[in-house]
Amino acid sequence: MSKFLKAGIASATILALLGGTAAALPAQAAPKEIKIAAESAYPPFAYKVGSKFRGYDIEVAEAVAKKAGYKVKWVASQWDGIFAGLKAKRWDAIANQVTIRADRKALYDLSLPYTSSRYVVITRKDDTRVTKIEDIKGLIAAGSATSSFADEARKYGATVEVVEDNASRFALLTQKKVDIIINDSLWALDYIKNNRDANVKIAAYFGEPSLQGFAFRKNSGYVAKFNKALLALKKDGTIKKIGVKYFGKDVSK
Repeated sequence: MSKFLKAGIASATILALLGGTAAALPAQAAPKEIKIAAESAYPPFAYKVGSKFRGYDIEVAEAVAKKAGYKVKWVASQWDGIFAGLKAKRWDAIANQVTIRADRKALYDLSLPYTSSRYVVITRKDDTRVTKIEDIKGLIAAGSATSSFADEARKYGATVEVVEDNASRFALLTQKKVDIIINDSLWALDYIKNNRDANVKIAAYFGEPSLQGFAFRKNSGYVAKFNKALLALKKDGTIKKIGVKYFGKDVSK
């Protein structure tokens, strides 16, 4: 047998073996599905545009789920029934600004936080009277009569002018008919980002941070995977990028 024929047979044998090996390799596994519930009218966190979910919580959840090896199937829910649906296994997780609290930790697996918010004092841009919460004593705050924000205003010595809608509160503030608005920092950042011509600023942050994360049924096996993925996406800047898109800054810490 000639050396050329031997080489040809050897090459054919190698190709056959390689072909057999390739044929035997399994196809890449498709991502597993995870059903996640969110409200459909809670901007900028979770809302629908047509049939598609949008919002900060939505984008964070999809990025984290993908990193953890899951494809998200979204399910719309009202807040009042969202935990009941989780318990009843109608969905596997909640991504809807779930505040991390001791009572919830006793009932559910809660992830590490992906948002952090605090109380804020909002003033006109040219008002320099407030740099800390104690400075609001004697000022007039616009707010709902029975909200926690109104309670905080009274606690620190401000008078509350009852104004139930946001548009009217900001109108009174810019017209100098009230001095301050107290609200949540994420809400304030969203307003300022989407109303760039508004003559308002965040003058002071106060209170303990409120942290929000994903909720899962106890011992469902998801939380460790989501925590690992979330930490990786915080490290590589993905979570910050989503925060900047919706709020103008990183709101995960």
